[in-house]
Amino acid sequence: MTVASITDARNRFADYIHRAQYGHERVVLTAHGQPAAAIISIEDLELLQALEDAIDLAAAREALDEAKREGTISWDQLKSGPLG
Repeated sequence: MTVASITDARNRFADYIHRAQYGHERVVLTAHGQPAAAIISIEDLELLQALEDAIDLAAAREALDEAKREGTISWDQLKSGPLG
């Protein structure tokens, strides 16, 4: 993994893009010495998105299971509650 300042990245942008695209190298960009962003390959992005989708799906399944176990209330019941 390469770490570079944003200033350096401006001067070497094409090089860092090629490193990510063809070498699957991750480039972390820093601002004032702190990590600010990253340049990654499309394959890494697709993997990250697939992981996020899997986490979201697991959370949705868990919420549905909880609703089956504990039941739900209707919108009308919710509206007529203490704040409705």
